[in-house]
Amino acid sequence: MTGVVDLNGRALLPVRLRHPIAGAETLLDVWIDTGFTGDLVVPAHQITLLNLPRGPMVRATLADGSEVDLETYTCHVDWFGTWKSIEVVANQGQLPLLGVGLLRKRHLDIDYRANTLNLT
Repeated sequence: MTGVVDLNGRALLPVRLRHPIAGAETLLDVWIDTGFTGDLVVPAHQITLLNLPRGPMVRATLADGSEVDLETYTCHVDWFGTWKSIEVVANQGQLPLLGVGLLRKRHLDIDYRANTLNLT
């Protein structure tokens, strides 16, 4: 999979999501976030547009050590040619975040000089 580093230095990767029941698909540019240990965070407004079914609440520890309960939603992600079922976390941000949960067992190469990203 290939992505880019944008003018703000964000490592972005195009990822295809699919509704687990209706099958509607969308392509999102996700920001690689190696500080996030889950799979994927999607802004609440995009979850609403996709009409994703609600999943379980999860307890998360934030960077400052505080704990919060987060809403999750079920979707499928096209991960290297295979549709994988995941729970995405909703947030109020503008960009989706891809965490190390999906990066495990993969090689991530970000070249800030060339503004390229390769995930194998």
